[in-house]
Amino acid sequence: MELSDANLQTLTEYLKKTLDPDPAIRRPAEKFLESVEGSQNYPLLLLTLLEKSQENVIKVCASVTFKNYIKRNWRIVEDEPNKICESDRIAIKANIVPLMLSSPEQIQKQLSDAISIIGREDFPQKWPDLLTEMVNRFQSGDFHVINGVLRTAHSLFKRYRHEFKSNELWTEIKLVLDAFALPLTNLFKATIELCSTHANDASALKVLFSSLILIAKLFYSLNFQDLPEFFEDNMETWMTNFHSLLTLDNKLLQTDDEEEAGLLELLKSQICDNAALYAQKYDEEFQPYLPRFVTAIWNLLVTTGQEVKYDLLVSNAIQFLASVCERPHYKHLFEDQNTLTSICEKVIVPNMEFRAADEEAFEDNSEEYIRRDLEGSDIDTRRRAACDLVRGLCKFFEGPVTGIFSGYVNSMLQEYAKNPTVNWKHKDAAIYLVTSLASKAQTQKHGITQANELVNLTEFFVNHIQPDLKSASVNEFPVLKADGIKYIMIFRNQVPKEQLLVSIPLLINHLQAESIVVHTYAAHALERLFTMRGANNTTLITAAEMAPFVEVLLTNLFKALTLPGSSENEYIMKAIMRSFSLLQESIIPYIPSVITQLTQKLLAVSKNPSKPHFNHYMFESICLSIRITCKANPDALGSFEEALFMVFTEILQNDVQEFIPYVFQVMSLLLEMHKNEIPSSYMALFPHLLQPVLWERTGNIPPLVRLLQAYLERGANTIASAAADKIPGLLGVFQKLIASKANDHQGFYLLNSIIEHMPPESLDQYRKQIFILLFQRLQNSKTTKFIKSFLVFINLYCIKYGALALQEVFDSIQPKMFGMVLEKIIIPEIQKVSGQVEKKICAVGITKILTECPPMMDTEYTKLWTPLLQALIGLFELPEDDTIPDEEHFIDIEDTPGYQTAFSQLAFAGKKEHDPVGQMVNNPRIHLAQSLHKLSTACPGRVPSMLSTSLNAEALQYLQGYLQAASVTLL
Repeated sequence: MELSDANLQTLTEYLKKTLDPDPAIRRPAEKFLESVEGSQNYPLLLLTLLEKSQENVIKVCASVTFKNYIKRNWRIVEDEPNKICESDRIAIKANIVPLMLSSPEQIQKQLSDAISIIGREDFPQKWPDLLTEMVNRFQSGDFHVINGVLRTAHSLFKRYRHEFKSNELWTEIKLVLDAFALPLTNLFKATIELCSTHANDASALKVLFSSLILIAKLFYSLNFQDLPEFFEDNMETWMTNFHSLLTLDNKLLQTDDEEEAGLLELLKSQICDNAALYAQKYDEEFQPYLPRFVTAIWNLLVTTGQEVKYDLLVSNAIQFLASVCERPHYKHLFEDQNTLTSICEKVIVPNMEFRAADEEAFEDNSEEYIRRDLEGSDIDTRRRAACDLVRGLCKFFEGPVTGIFSGYVNSMLQEYAKNPTVNWKHKDAAIYLVTSLASKAQTQKHGITQANELVNLTEFFVNHIQPDLKSASVNEFPVLKADGIKYIMIFRNQVPKEQLLVSIPLLINHLQAESIVVHTYAAHALERLFTMRGANNTTLITAAEMAPFVEVLLTNLFKALTLPGSSENEYIMKAIMRSFSLLQESIIPYIPSVITQLTQKLLAVSKNPSKPHFNHYMFESICLSIRITCKANPDALGSFEEALFMVFTEILQNDVQEFIPYVFQVMSLLLEMHKNEIPSSYMALFPHLLQPVLWERTGNIPPLVRLLQAYLERGANTIASAAADKIPGLLGVFQKLIASKANDHQGFYLLNSIIEHMPPESLDQYRKQIFILLFQRLQNSKTTKFIKSFLVFINLYCIKYGALALQEVFDSIQPKMFGMVLEKIIIPEIQKVSGQVEKKICAVGITKILTECPPMMDTEYTKLWTPLLQALIGLFELPEDDTIPDEEHFIDIEDTPGYQTAFSQLAFAGKKEHDPVGQMVNNPRIHLAQSLHKLSTACPGRVPSMLSTSLNAEALQYLQGYLQAASVTLL
């Protein structure tokens, strides 16, 4: 694409269309942009538009499109074509920083993100001047520019907070510190001076405080991995200024908004984080500053209001205290009983209250409420921070703290009892306090794993939790119902099983509650209870114990999906999946109605898939219905196909990318269950599965390969007779996969199925070409993974076509090739093969080469006979060689940059391990002994003499053992 006005005009029109709410206009425009994004100059056209377009909406749209384009294409993936040409890459890096700095803030953010994506791949090696270019802009004095630099630096360096330690990382951080630490410190001091100069100018202060927030964030990122020498030497400058900023209060920076945190709150929150980082990691160096930070943060907590805008600040401040109080050498700061009482009274209890804002979120923004409360993403809520502080204090002062709080809990419960309708929030706080006191250690999978001995959890459950859940109305006091259900969920390992069994019908009943939070929690609690393990690793709650509730459980779960706000509720769908898995054949009577509801749901969500977890559990539930029903009644297969194929066809025709990998897995499951020939409905689809476009998407490869394997297992004869013209297409897929280091093993899965199942004559003309392709790949890039797969394939070929055919095909490519393969690949590498079935295939294949291949006995190949036998005994007896050459360690990572439907394996569509050798050979060692015996009867005297001359003593001893076990001797 040329950089011409005509192309800019075309691009503008298509970008406009991508904003159209009508999918008939939007989708084609998105497809068009997708089709041209590989063209040269495309990214430069986008940058030109966002710089020169007259329409703001087009500028913003171009910047977002550009950022997403960079996200998808910048990374160079091994074995895959480079998606952005080199000249475009150079031009982008040359122009993007100045363009970002001169753009308005909305566009600046998008370009700043794009720079950090490019930086992640190219900085510092391929973009050495990025830092200098950024640091030089600090001199400009223009804070719009400076903030652009700081924002970019923040998005570039924040990954230091969660990267694993490595030499490359240290080298990069050192380079950044050398160039950046001093200018950042000078900018920090200059900005603070400007704040006092402009103390009465509100608009100047806003810009300056935005800079200070970014500077404080950069301080956190650069200090996270280790304490840099520079920052240790300049700690006085940073900490003194941080401390004075914590105590600063400027009326001009206060906001009237109760919800949104202002600049002052955001800056103070980040400083609390920075202080907590130093208190936790660098406590020795930080000790001189700690007491004044504790005092400042304590005062901050006591004087800050309950408004939502202070939530982040308060929770970070409490987290600071929590991190300090559990360090042994700060223990003395908290020992005094009055201090503990004061912390409990002034910090913990007020921040555990259920505020009007929480109530609003509970009712109107339930998805966010659930995410925060259930999934622990409420790291920055006051309640979670207060809870962490309780845990921290309990580390050294469990007795006194439990004593202080027991008094609070009792008085709160008494208040509630006086007038439940008015005082229900007191009970909510009491339950929260008990939960935070009792839970010492918690995991997502098992709930509480360690509890405070001083709290009687079962008694509290029976007296205060059960009554709420037993009340006649499921819609009364929804917050207390949610608390009660959450209590069961959290303490499921501490509450005795008989109490859990009493709770199950109560939970099933609450699936009908109108409140989204309540019915979601009920579904989640059931799902967690159903996964608990009892004795002998069976489920704690058995299908028999659930028998009385099956109908009402299934009815209420599916009904819950029709409640407003829960049509794609992932917790309910997960509970459906888990119920099927637990109940097994008890669900069969309900399957007709269940499968209808699941397919209707599938059809509805396929129009616009937006909840990946919900979709995953829905497909898992479909697989479970199929497995459970067809295990009991194989004839039911047809009715499932009838129910599902209409929807599947629509998904494939509309190219619903998120669902296609799932559809292939469910189809594989169905097809693998067929006992006879492939039904014609599947054969009609077969040619479409070979279309190259389907194989472009990484997420499709594993399920598509499996589906093709199912076609080959069930219908190889049909393919050979009715679709022989498709065999080149099938081999074309193999050829594409084998060329990629990431997917070559999938190519071998397919090839092995072709060799195992296709009638030999249908492959005659292609056989030699297959081997040539494999040798080409071996020459170009030989990896351990490829060798392992190659060895299994050769031996499978040998089992299927005979050892002589294997030798002939090798030697037809190049004379003496067979010997080279034995000497250079099979003998030295066989120890690397892993997996029971794979080892068995190799053992049987090598046995055939040793005993059923005449050239091994009387040509120049004979010298390889004993080393090959030695290698086979090694495969049986030596530990597997799992060493991998250094440069290969990272080849196997199957991650694809950007958003692509990565492959999500369905657990309940699992494929049974297939053993192509099967019953033909049960014990490969005995098989070797019997085959050697047979060979020695055909040419007496030869085998023992070959063994006695060159097989080492240990191997010979093992071999004697095999011969004895097989009761045979060598002649």
